[in-house]
Amino acid sequence: MMVLVHGLRLPLGAVPEEALAQAVHKAGFAPADIEDARLHKVSVDARRSPPQLVYSVALFPAEDVRLPRQVGAGPDVQVAAPQPFEMSCGTKLLPGPVVVCGLGPAGLFAALQLAAAGYAPTVLERGPDIDTRRAAVAAFEAGGALCENANIQFGEGGAGTFSDGKLATRIKDARCARVTQWLLKAGAPPDIAWQARPHIGTDLLRDVFVNLRRQLQALGGQVLFGTQLQGLCLQNGAVHAVDTTAGRLACGALVLASGHSARDTFAMLHTAGVAMQPKAFAVGVRIEHLQREIDRGLYHEAAGHAALPPGEYRLATRAAGRGVYTFCMCPGGSVVAAASEEGGVVTNGMSPHARSGENANAALVAAVDEKDYGPGLFDGMHFQRALEVAAYKAGGGAYTAPAQTVAGFLQGQATLAGAAVQPSYPRGVRAAALNALFPAGIATALQGGLAALGKKLPGFAAPGAVLTGVESRTSSPVRVLRGDGLESMSTPGLWPCGEGAGYAGGIMSAAVDGLRVAQAIAGRYAPSVACE
Repeated sequence: MMVLVHGLRLPLGAVPEEALAQAVHKAGFAPADIEDARLHKVSVDARRSPPQLVYSVALFPAEDVRLPRQVGAGPDVQVAAPQPFEMSCGTKLLPGPVVVCGLGPAGLFAALQLAAAGYAPTVLERGPDIDTRRAAVAAFEAGGALCENANIQFGEGGAGTFSDGKLATRIKDARCARVTQWLLKAGAPPDIAWQARPHIGTDLLRDVFVNLRRQLQALGGQVLFGTQLQGLCLQNGAVHAVDTTAGRLACGALVLASGHSARDTFAMLHTAGVAMQPKAFAVGVRIEHLQREIDRGLYHEAAGHAALPPGEYRLATRAAGRGVYTFCMCPGGSVVAAASEEGGVVTNGMSPHARSGENANAALVAAVDEKDYGPGLFDGMHFQRALEVAAYKAGGGAYTAPAQTVAGFLQGQATLAGAAVQPSYPRGVRAAALNALFPAGIATALQGGLAALGKKLPGFAAPGAVLTGVESRTSSPVRVLRGDGLESMSTPGLWPCGEGAGYAGGIMSAAVDGLRVAQAIAGRYAPSVACE
């Protein structure tokens, strides 16, 4: 039995043992009653001055101990019954092997779970393994040519490989615990099990993804790097094989986890008659501050205290009739060159586990929909591409990014004069009017949103902060439609999954969606054919 005790507030100088002792007392136990006590969640409440650490603790009383009256009397002390992850296999015969398209979080975790249940999936990954991918990204950052299948969008681990490795999610799904178990087994930092805002960091995440892939292979799964899905072979409207750059493969269940930037894959699916619809997303810029200024804005006089993590934020407002918000905040990180097509500039952010860099960055984006780009299935995708091409031109070519101070952006001046931050985008930046890249309504919303968010977080709208453009790949511009059973609504045998299919946003939610699809496939089919 586990008893969860929440809302334990301690000063910054406290040690975890104090929280454990307080939890035992708050729940009404005697110390001898408890066989084990563990941190369950730790967060920082910076709304108070000085900030406080807020703990949740899991207590495991001895079997013969009677529960005190405090347990269950209020929301802060409750018996918890963890939900086990279940994978039941159906009896229907699989019409062919399981193939997974994409080795990002959604595809990887779907494949892992299917392999563990005996389905021996084959994973197609258009990009290379981590080591080859890292070399290609490093060469591009140093001024080399862009490789369209080995970059920050494509390759082992997906786009999340070059990120903060953030695991925080708004979804409430018991499968999150299963994802965490897989990650810990693969060498992720132990604190992801109890941090309120867990993250792995891009430096550690790369090794974690390699270890997960090796686990997949040890369980009977196969990974084909440099192999792109090129077509669906249908029989009576259902998938029975797939065409790839390595040839045709028999397929009875295709897990489609291609990521939000696989534009050629979207076009192929449309040609094959797969049901899809346009999906709203967001576009904007990367905003970059000195990390110490963010810490000061969040923690005030306590900034720099050893117990406080590098400050991170998530802000939202409305301006000019649009939602404007920050996304993918990277404390102590850098802005990265995330292009995956020739002649376009795309920005994103990443940070190492220690988050020890001088700068902080985040996407500052405004919501867009068909009123901005049209009702066509791929109008949103074309809108993204047009912004990326415009950014490439504004930067002067060679993947230099256009950039501007916050003061310049608010005043409509193409300047970097007065910048308090050394821009970290690796291909270099050039002063440009970012306002001019966006349609007027979006630029106005970003300007108004920036000013409003500056009132929520001191220093956010500092004149010397730097904006770098463009942030265009916040989420997929299309959704591949699936029914209640998670199978494609138009094409039996196709199982859309993850961010690219329009059903997730971030590492954890994509991985959870992969597990959900794996359970759906297993719940219908027995693994016998795939294991032959």
